[in-house]
Amino acid sequence: MERGISLYELQLKVKEAVDSAIKELLWVTGEISEIKYNPNGHCYIDLSDYDSREGAVTAKARAVIWSRNAAMLLPYFKTVAGAALERGMHVLLKVQVQYSPLYGLTLNVLDIDPSFTVGEAEINRQRVLKRLEEEGMFGLNGALPLSPLPARLAIISSETAAGYRDFMKHLSDNEYGVGFYTKLFQSPMQGADAPAGIMASFYRIADSIEQGDPFDAVVLIRGGGSVLDLAPFDDYNLALCIAQFPLPVLTGIGHDHDCHAADMVAYRHLKTPTAVADFILDMYAEQFAYFDELVRRLSEAVRNLTERGENNLARIISALKVNAGAILERERGRVELLEYKVNSLNPLSLLEKGYAILAGADGKRIISLGGIPERGVLKVFMKEGVAELEVKLKSIIES
Repeated sequence: MERGISLYELQLKVKEAVDSAIKELLWVTGEISEIKYNPNGHCYIDLSDYDSREGAVTAKARAVIWSRNAAMLLPYFKTVAGAALERGMHVLLKVQVQYSPLYGLTLNVLDIDPSFTVGEAEINRQRVLKRLEEEGMFGLNGALPLSPLPARLAIISSETAAGYRDFMKHLSDNEYGVGFYTKLFQSPMQGADAPAGIMASFYRIADSIEQGDPFDAVVLIRGGGSVLDLAPFDDYNLALCIAQFPLPVLTGIGHDHDCHAADMVAYRHLKTPTAVADFILDMYAEQFAYFDELVRRLSEAVRNLTERGENNLARIISALKVNAGAILERERGRVELLEYKVNSLNPLSLLEKGYAILAGADGKRIISLGGIPERGVLKVFMKEGVAELEVKLKSIIES
C-alpha cells in the first residue's frame, strides 16, 4: 500500500502552487458578505461572488486589511465613497494572494478603489429601474386614491434620524392648527439590513390596518447621505413592495439631487422629509382656500340677494304709493261724481231752485197725472214750506 502524504504536506504543495502561479498583485471584485473590525485595528472581510443569472454563490474567500494599511485605506474609502465599508457592498480590492497551510487562502488587501463601489451602486440602480419598468411597476402606487385631507399617517423612519424630527416639527407647527395622527414604524435606514427592515415595517403597517388602525398614507423619510448610504432605496424587492402596497406612499429620501428606485415607484416622491410635510400641508391649504372662496362667494351672493331684495322692496313700495295715489284719485272722482248725482237728485235742491213737489196724503211723491186722487189731500212742497190742498174734482188736461 502506498504511504500517502500528510495534510500539512498537501497544504505545502498547494501553497507552492499558489505562490508560483500568482506572484503579482491582483485587482479582485466581490461582495462583502461579512466584515469585522478588530480592536487592534485589523479588518476581516468575507468576500463572495454570485452567478448574475441565478443569484447563487459561486465563490468565497477571506480577505484582511492589516492595521498598518487599514489606518490609511478605511478613512480614504469613507471620504471618497461617503460611507464606511459594510456588508452588501461591491468592492474592487488590490490584493496579494497568500496561502497558509494552517489558515488556507487569504487575500491581503493593499488598496481599495472607492469609485468602483459607487459606480456599482449606480449600475445596480439602473438595472433595478429597467426591471421595474419592464414589469409595469411605475405608476402602480401612483394610481391609488389619496385623501384630499390626509390626517392619519404611518411613518417609516428611524426615531433618532434628523429627517424624522424635521418632518414631525414641520408638520406639527403648521399655521392652520391642523392636528395629525402619526405612528412611527422604526426601521434601519442604511446598510445591508435596511431594505428588509423597511419592508418589515410595510408589513407591520398592513397588519395594523387589518387590526382596525387605518391610515391615509405611508410616509417613507430619511435625511441626506452618501450614495452608498442611500443605496438601500435602490433595492429591487423594496421598490416592488412600495409599488404594490395598497396605500399611497410618499417618499422624502436624501437631498434635492437624489432620486431612487423607491422614489420612482411611490405615489409621490419629494426631495426631503420637510418637503413631504409641505406637500401634505399644501393639500390642506388648497382645501382651506377653496372653502374660503366658497364662503366669500356665498357671502357675496347673500349680499347681492339682500341688495336686490331691498331694491325690489323699494320699487314695490314706490309702485304701491303711485298706484295707491292713482286709486285714491280715481275713487275721489267717483265719490265726487256720486255726490254730484246725489245732490242733483236731492228734492231739496229742486225746491231751492223754485220748483214744487206734489205728494199724496201719505207723503209719497206724485210724478204723473195718474197719481192724483179724485178726492183727498195733496201736499205741495215748496221752498218756503208745505201746503195742503184738498182735491174735490179732478180735471186732467193732457198736453
